[in-house]
Amino acid sequence: MAAGKPSVELCKGVGGLEKVVLREARGTSAEVYLYGAHVTSWKNDHGEELLFVSSKAIFKPPKAIRGGIPICFPQFGGFGNLEQHGFARNRLWSIDENAPPFEGNSCFKAFVDLILMPSEEDSKIWPHSYEFRLRVALTPGGDLILTSRVRNTSADGKPFAFTFAYHTYFSVSDISEVRVEGLETLDYLDNLKDKERFTEQGDALTFESEVDKIYLSTPTKIAIIDHEKKRTFVLRKEGLPDAVVWNPWDKKAKAMADFGDDEYKHMLCVEAAAIEKPITLKPGEEWKGRQELSAVPSSYCSGQLDPQKVLYG
Repeated sequence: MAAGKPSVELCKGVGGLEKVVLREARGTSAEVYLYGAHVTSWKNDHGEELLFVSSKAIFKPPKAIRGGIPICFPQFGGFGNLEQHGFARNRLWSIDENAPPFEGNSCFKAFVDLILMPSEEDSKIWPHSYEFRLRVALTPGGDLILTSRVRNTSADGKPFAFTFAYHTYFSVSDISEVRVEGLETLDYLDNLKDKERFTEQGDALTFESEVDKIYLSTPTKIAIIDHEKKRTFVLRKEGLPDAVVWNPWDKKAKAMADFGDDEYKHMLCVEAAAIEKPITLKPGEEWKGRQELSAVPSSYCSGQLDPQKVLYG
């Protein structure tokens, strides 16, 4: 791809929904829809798509977009009056012209700041006063950084609590050729077994059936290794102690109207999250959760990536 200058462009996307296109000098790009503050594309300098979005994804409110990086807020999962995974992913966000400065991000040129504030309708189902600011940034090297800041703006002195996840769908060549490193020996809650707690036994996670697990007290760095593509995704996170790993496999894939029957083979969700211990904010307090994604070539020695280099280097 031809090199150019970093750019930020607001334009129309699928279904006439507005999106912001971020481009970096080396040809990397990302797209984020104002609907849901939803990242739907992240491409490397060869123009290869690194995120998975279903061919059957519905770009029409109030349906959340299937794939990319949905924002799960103010809850992950479903309980009470709130819909599954909260409402942030199917609300229209605004471009935040008055975003306070983000520490350490001053060198980035390709970024957008978005903001969500409670509507009257939302206040009926989740009666709290907040500002949710999200910055989506593309680094000069092509890494994708999402920084969320949630502030309690209540005037009534009441705290509130929430759970959260960046529900990232990675594009993979073949799920049976993928391994995840950095979660071995950790405790997890198995959503397929009523959130029963187990300890991960394997050297690394590999996939041969449906998986839906919440790993607890996870490291700040997780590697997703795609053997066939010789590519490793590195997920770095701050303020997000948990990690969800999800693939619906064949039966659940067939049951989802907005997901192709065989598409489970080409995606894997690894999600930076805060689920086990909800985040509580008193009035005036702010929480920050950051996720940085990079894609690097993997080189193999007897079929294995050197995990020390990826996870601790």
